[in-house]
Order: sequence, then C-alpha cells, then structure tokens
Amino acid sequence: MFDPRDPVFLADPYPEFARLRADGEVHAHEGLGLAIAVSHAAASAVLRDRALGRIWSDAQPAEQFVSFNLLHRNSLLENEPPAHTRLRRSIAGAFGRGHVERLRPTVARLADRMVAELAERGEGDLLDQLAQPLPVAVIAELLDIPEADRPRLVPWSNAIVKMYEYGLPPEGQQAAERAAKEFTDYLRAITEERRREPGEDLVSDLARSDLTGDEVVATAVLLLMAGHEATVNVIGNGVWALLRHPDQWRRLCEDPALLDTCVEELIRYDSPLQLFERTATEDVEIAGFRVGKGEKIAALLGAAGRDPKVFDEPGKLDIGRKPNAHLGFGAGIHYCVGAPLARIEIAAALRALTTRLPGLHLTGEPRRRPEFVIRGLRTLPVSA
Repeated sequence: MFDPRDPVFLADPYPEFARLRADGEVHAHEGLGLAIAVSHAAASAVLRDRALGRIWSDAQPAEQFVSFNLLHRNSLLENEPPAHTRLRRSIAGAFGRGHVERLRPTVARLADRMVAELAERGEGDLLDQLAQPLPVAVIAELLDIPEADRPRLVPWSNAIVKMYEYGLPPEGQQAAERAAKEFTDYLRAITEERRREPGEDLVSDLARSDLTGDEVVATAVLLLMAGHEATVNVIGNGVWALLRHPDQWRRLCEDPALLDTCVEELIRYDSPLQLFERTATEDVEIAGFRVGKGEKIAALLGAAGRDPKVFDEPGKLDIGRKPNAHLGFGAGIHYCVGAPLARIEIAAALRALTTRLPGLHLTGEPRRRPEFVIRGLRTLPVSA
C-alpha cells in the first residue's frame, strides 16, 4: 500500500491508483487508518451515501486546539443535517444575491493584470505571480477584506490546512492552532463591524442571516481555505499539465471556446484535493466492502478521475473531453458551494495566459508540495 509521504508516490500517484483499482474498488489502508475507495463508482458512493457523513471529532487534546476545533465544529463542511441544511441554506442564499456574477469582471481584470505583469517581466514563478494571488484577491473582494490585511490570509490558510495531512509533527499542529486563533479573532472583529455598518460583501450578508457569529467566522474561513487551496492548485497543476502537453496548450490558444471543458479536464486530470473522508453513521457496504458504524472511509478523488470505466484514455489530457463526470468538487449534499466562483477564476487565468502569453513555456522543473491530501506545486518557473 502506498506511503502518502513517499516523494516518488507524490510525484505521480496515478500508477499506484491504477494498480489498486485493478485489485478492487475499496481497500483498507492501515497507514491512514481508514478504507479508501479508488474506483469512480465507489468514490461516488462514498460521497453520496447518507449512511456516511462528515462527523467532526475535535483535534486532541481539545484544550490545545480551541480555535481550530471551533472553526470546524461550526463549518458547513463538517456538519450533517439538520445543522448542515440550515447552514447551507443561509450560505447559498447569501451567494444567490449575485456575488459570483458581481465578481466576474473583477476576476477577469485581476487575472489580466497579473498576467500582464508576468509578460512585462518576461519570466517568473507562475505560482507567486498568478496562481496564488488571484484566488486570494478574489476571496478578499468577496469578503471585502481591507487591502492592508490581505497579505495575512495566505499564511493563515496554509498553516491551518496542514492539519488535514497525515502525520503532521507537533510544531505544525501548534502553528495551525495559532493561525486559527488569529484568523478567528480577526474575522470576529470584521463580523461585528459589518453588523453595525453592513456593506455589499458576503460577510455583511452572512451577518444579516440566521447564522451565529461563530458560524459566520467559520464560513468565511472555509471559503478562503477551500477557495484558495483548490483554485491555486488547479491553476498550478493545470498549467503545468498543459505545458507538458504542448498540443493541448496550442489547441486552447487557438480555440478559446474550449475554456470551459479545459477547466473541467484540468480538475479531473490532476485533482487538487486527493482524499475526502466520511464516517459511517451505521453499518454500510461500499462496493462489497463493509464499513462498520463509527469507522472511516475516504473517496480518493484523483483515483476516481482516472477510472477507465468512466473516462476513455484516462491518462490522456484532452481539453475538449465531454462528458466529464469528475468528482473534483465533491458530490451529494457536500458538493462545493464555491464551485461556480472557482470555475470563473480558473477560466479567467487561462484566458489571460493564452491571450497574452501564447508562447509560455517552462524554464525549469517545478517543485512539488510534500503533501498528499492537498496536491499542488511550490514553484512553477515559466517564461514568456
């Protein structure tokens, strides 16, 4: 069974996923302490079966993770109905007030400006100059975070999400709790300010809803972490994939009508989130594998995206692929509420790159992040 810390596996996990799929749809992974679903059908069942839920268990010892646990206890992602139903209704209602469409021209303008700056320099790190700052700027606009405070968002997010990896050392856990406390305190102050003087931003809409103060804070943190971490890694992983497949890069440059299908294919081809856990609320079977009440099982989204029973030539990058039933945004009641905004951001980044920098190419080997669950790059050196 694979070691999630093995650099060789992290560089390319897909051959190992194929081997596991050939041996069965679900396997026990002793190292991770749970079962893993590696076929598309089994992963989809894990995400959709109502006998499997997101059941939050506080990080322990709980007194050392007060803020981290508070954020997750009050999160849409970590709750099941009826709490999940109430939270999602309020959050979807706030999003439904036009925030995504309001931001569409802003996203395009930000992406174009960042790519123009990269073009002017002639070369640089695509992660630093586009993939990372774009989603952070968009979420900051969505929440109306003051410009001077925006540089604090990425370090907070990066520290907190490391808690989702397996085997994080104590210093990483302590850093996650410090970041969670600082972020929580900051957003509590923002929420109180918006209650007194509401604006046109999402925090103001959430503050006017039936959410508690802790739920507003947890929602804002979730939007940043999920929106930033997913989008930065789709852009980074995706542009790297396109530059390794120059025929597909040229195809996109020559036919902008392929942008939408290209976005979906990049999510499928190298999923930014590789693993998503569920806990059995009663005994259940997934693809013939028994999961007892209280036991955990995870959908391996990257493995599901390469299942040959669902995708023709799954190892091939095809930016015109239709249909494309990837599970990159999840499925069932926990389907990503921010998916429409993420798609707009990724498409805007690709449109700006293919328009301004059709000759874009790699200038060195990218460095990969040493994590499994959240899959992405540390650097992506490119030249115009």
